[in-house]
Amino acid sequence: MAISKEGRLKIWLAGGAAFLVLLYLLRSILLPFVAGMAVAYFLDPIVQRMLRAGMSRTLATVLITLGFFILVVTLFVLIAPVLEHQVVAFAQKVPDYVQALINRGQPLWKTAKAYLSPSDIERLRSAASGYAGTLAGWTGAFFKSVLTGSLVVVNILSLVFITPVVTFYMLRDWHKITDRVGNWLPRHHAETIRAQLKEIDIILSGFVRGQALLCLTLGAFYGLGLTVVGLDLGLVVGFSAGMLSFIPYLGSTTGFLIGVGLALAQSPDWTLPLMVGCVFLVGNLLEGNVLSPKLVGEKIGLHPVWVIFALLAGGALFGFLGILLALPVAAVIGVLTRFSLERYLISSLYTGDKPEGTAP
Repeated sequence: MAISKEGRLKIWLAGGAAFLVLLYLLRSILLPFVAGMAVAYFLDPIVQRMLRAGMSRTLATVLITLGFFILVVTLFVLIAPVLEHQVVAFAQKVPDYVQALINRGQPLWKTAKAYLSPSDIERLRSAASGYAGTLAGWTGAFFKSVLTGSLVVVNILSLVFITPVVTFYMLRDWHKITDRVGNWLPRHHAETIRAQLKEIDIILSGFVRGQALLCLTLGAFYGLGLTVVGLDLGLVVGFSAGMLSFIPYLGSTTGFLIGVGLALAQSPDWTLPLMVGCVFLVGNLLEGNVLSPKLVGEKIGLHPVWVIFALLAGGALFGFLGILLALPVAAVIGVLTRFSLERYLISSLYTGDKPEGTAP
């Protein structure tokens, strides 16, 4: 049965809408599956190298999956006690930090009092109290939602037990899945679709895999560097700054501001703040001149603003699941947009030429 062009378009649109609705309805249980697919995608190049060395796919998949999750568990066991110690020590020193910041701000406060009227000072105090209360309310609500959510325990357990299983089967059967999906493509558009999928894979492999390695490297560098210079909570601040580097410029900027602020509260002079600043300066130079060109590449096809928007939109719509899906979706939209633009620029809609066979 022949289907018109308009009919095919309606079928594709209906299928896309049904997929989005299904994704939204199942968003609460999809996290371990998406995480498993993401880990498998990240590890697939290593499996391919082992296959080229003559190893069977099943054995390579078993070794890589076990090795990866053993490494993750080992790092967690080693780092968790250090993080706990730093957080507890930091919490005990918070009153001292607050007093140190107050003492540092006394000269500035005296200068402000000399130029501001009592009413202006009172407004500043009221505004500061209001902002502090709002921030405390937001923070309390966030942790309350995290700790009391009905699916928190289920999600954690599913990540621990289901994600490794999904990773194993995706790594082992990836070539079978891609071959089967390739056979389902419309025959007259199959080559065009494959070309676009290949471009999407190039963008994702260059950005996701490269950026993940970049974030891990920067997190280790910042965490160790800040710990070595003696910053309290240095490992937490440094590793968080490295992970936030997934969003361009956000990680280094946020880590620098928080690190220098903590250093000012911790140290009576400017030695520690300068050392913290030097750690982030060296890390930024290392990222821009060595790590980013080597791991990510010069041209990845995803503009930083588009990356930020995709991550924020994905998080707002689907939570952490949306953050995991944001970059693949952004890559797909980017490739399809460029493909559509190329077709538009050679079409009569852009050039103004009349199709062949039409009357002048």
